[in-house]
Amino acid sequence: MKLVVVSAGLSVPSSTRLLGDRLAAAAAAAAAAPAATAPDPAPAEVPVIELRDLAVEIAHTFTHGFPGRALAGAFDAVAGADGLIVVTPVFSASYSGLFKSFFDALSVTDEDALAGKPVLIAATGGTARHSLVLDHALRPLFSHLKAVVVPTGVYAASEDWGAGGLDGRIGRAAGELAALMAGPSTARPAPGRDSFREVVPFEERLAALRPTG
Repeated sequence: MKLVVVSAGLSVPSSTRLLGDRLAAAAAAAAAAPAATAPDPAPAEVPVIELRDLAVEIAHTFTHGFPGRALAGAFDAVAGADGLIVVTPVFSASYSGLFKSFFDALSVTDEDALAGKPVLIAATGGTARHSLVLDHALRPLFSHLKAVVVPTGVYAASEDWGAGGLDGRIGRAAGELAALMAGPSTARPAPGRDSFREVVPFEERLAALRPTG
């Protein structure tokens, strides 16, 4: 299974990137756990998309009408992922403009890019008072984009780093993401096909239940 992290951190090093890395490691471990008894289970791929490196191309997408090469590659990675971890710093009690612009540009290019895709939402900030950003800003955004948002979001304030509670939230959210990635909800219909299950005629179902001997 392929995980992709989208980080809107601006500084180097970045607490936003650090939170994304910790969530990715926990989700990859949770996803690999069911296959632990198999010989040499393959680890989940966890590429990280750093939005600060794409800021100019994101802006040009709105003025030119199409993404540049690096941004198009990021869009392809997001569209091809089995699950996403998205992390933003809090600005003015909401997600950052760079974060929102990336997903706006993505939806202009492909409005169904996130349809049915499991997404773990996370944010960082200087104070715990901004933790409501998860449910007041991030969750509505990704619900609008038709994603399947993981029930547990993770917010990390400055005082949370090194605290035990953060580890617990990371583990719970990562486990939920891994479960959604492994479940039937990740199977999206092919283009031009609806999402209903195949209808099997009653006579065929009845015949399958009759003894063959």
